Amino acid sequence: MDTRRSLRILATALGTAGLLISGCTSGSSTSSSPSASPAPSVPAELKSYYAQQLRWRDCGVEGFQCTTMKAPLDYKKPDSGDIELAVSRKKATGPGKRIGSLLVNPGGPGGSAIEYLQSYAALGYPAQVRARYDMVAVDPRGVARSEPVVCLTGPQMDTYTQVDQTPDDAGEVTELSGAFKQFAGGCEKRSGEILPHVSTVETARDMDILRSLLGDEKLHYVGASYGTYLGATYAGLFPARVGRLVLDGAMDPSLDAVDLNREQTTGFETAFQAFAADCVKKKDCPLGTTSTADAATRLKRLFTDLDARPIATGDSRRLTESLGTTGVIAAMYDESAWPQLREALAAAQKGDGSGLLSLSDSYYERRPNGTYANLMFANAAVNCLDQPPAFADTKAVTRAVPAFEKASPVFGKAFAWTALNCAYWPVPATGTPHRIEAKGAAPIVVVGTIRDPATPYKWARSLAGQLSSGTLLTYRGDGHTAYGRGSDCIDTAINTYLLEGTPPTKDKMCS
Repeated sequence: MDTRRSLRILATALGTAGLLISGCTSGSSTSSSPSASPAPSVPAELKSYYAQQLRWRDCGVEGFQCTTMKAPLDYKKPDSGDIELAVSRKKATGPGKRIGSLLVNPGGPGGSAIEYLQSYAALGYPAQVRARYDMVAVDPRGVARSEPVVCLTGPQMDTYTQVDQTPDDAGEVTELSGAFKQFAGGCEKRSGEILPHVSTVETARDMDILRSLLGDEKLHYVGASYGTYLGATYAGLFPARVGRLVLDGAMDPSLDAVDLNREQTTGFETAFQAFAADCVKKKDCPLGTTSTADAATRLKRLFTDLDARPIATGDSRRLTESLGTTGVIAAMYDESAWPQLREALAAAQKGDGSGLLSLSDSYYERRPNGTYANLMFANAAVNCLDQPPAFADTKAVTRAVPAFEKASPVFGKAFAWTALNCAYWPVPATGTPHRIEAKGAAPIVVVGTIRDPATPYKWARSLAGQLSSGTLLTYRGDGHTAYGRGSDCIDTAINTYLLEGTPPTKDKMCS
């Protein structure tokens, strides 16, 4: 898979499932850009944040500048301390009149927006968009370069990712719940001060400070996956400051955690059915060549075998059922990974788990040296703060398993049990499910993909219907998100909107 495309896909990969970078270096030149004056509606206690100056510097990556900005750690008590957030940009290249700044976020939550910007967005977005916008990213609070949440060491994460996610008896239930407790305890021990302050609402408020510091009256933004929830939250908080917002691979903020996880389970089943239908047409399909039902049966059998007897990987780790399942899930995000998945499954059936382990490691952002990016730590921290837990205890999960298995016979049990993680979180949730209407906002483009695994298409339809100015753009295809995936129809519609401000026609369909 192309490296930049792979990073784009995996950066948007987490959605809501629970289990499921070096900093910039200073250059020789320092510059500052004048910030916009604090708007009259800015509360007095926040005016100093809106009035700060961004001091840009070379950050060691050709064509990019970096800086930091300050925001209140606690917006309810702005005078109680600051949090420092990392920002990067690549200035508009021209030709054509500069429109403003285009903020990007790849999702997660926990994906590094700066890594996404420097490795994909500022290089891979259409040239005409990059010509007219300064491409900008801020790592959200608790993520990557912005005071990251830290929970476990590399060896501890290795152990955590291998814990059985489909417990068969009371002992395995205890082991899994114990792993969640250890994870939560590690986060509290290492990052207790920031844990109460990494909510999506707080990150959206940070984005408004950045909008002002960049000198923009309106926020122009492309968010993918969880980034759509962040963008919609911004629109709900600051509808009058909405510029051109693209929400690609949309989440539905009105759903509670149980429904989000169960419907995401359905999304992965839909994606697997598409993969299986393609696979069984090929003579070398490791899941058989008769039917998708047979393919599902064979995959479940592989998982059962791995549960009983983990296999070698050429690494000190063996491929367990949990790592194997994560590897398969990782490949559901983009159909370009299907050949790699077929090879990995064929190898696993012969006792070689290296292919599935590699896919799993990419999902968890495990580095070759055994350390992990903070993606999974931030993912749990944000999700567990944004909503009350899906399940209060193991008994609740046991009752829910049949519904999850109905949603996906292949993945349902694992998705049900991994949704238990927030039950042991040390900080109570501050958010609740809610509709976002953003009355008075400029037109917002919501993009949904018919067979999206992580953000099911029905979520895009729901969000577009909630937003008072929402317009739904549909990609009739596979994979997670649609912009930049090869559909000229999708790309033209979004480019036209970003460059001219004209949203696509109502309910436009693309393939």
